[in-house]
Amino acid sequence: MQKQTGRKQIEDKDEIIDDKREHEKHIVNLMIKIYCRGMKHSPEAYCNDCKELMAYSNMRVDKCPFMKTKTFCKSCRIHCFKKDMRVRIKEVMRYSGPRMIFHHPILTIQHGIESYKDKGRRGKRNT
Repeated sequence: MQKQTGRKQIEDKDEIIDDKREHEKHIVNLMIKIYCRGMKHSPEAYCNDCKELMAYSNMRVDKCPFMKTKTFCKSCRIHCFKKDMRVRIKEVMRYSGPRMIFHHPILTIQHGIESYKDKGRRGKRNT
């Protein structure tokens, strides 16, 4: 087995972070979709307000400087969403979160496991 060069390791880490960003955007977009359809905002896939929220959240994920180390936005030490958008995304998550188990059970279970692990890590940092 060959040892990776420094440049190759950096490229691999960048790829992992990019994959993590895309995964986070995918999950948030799924939650917005569940919310928009459930609230009957539009007969189309998304109403304009939900499209705006989706574009904004995707942009914030793309610009997140902590993507390498963070698990979820709620456990981040800074909150980069504007206050009004934070209120809107919380509303979406409050509605969609419990319904995710019916639409995407595997993602929901993975999220629960990661949340549990994150609570353990945060608890160790605080002591």
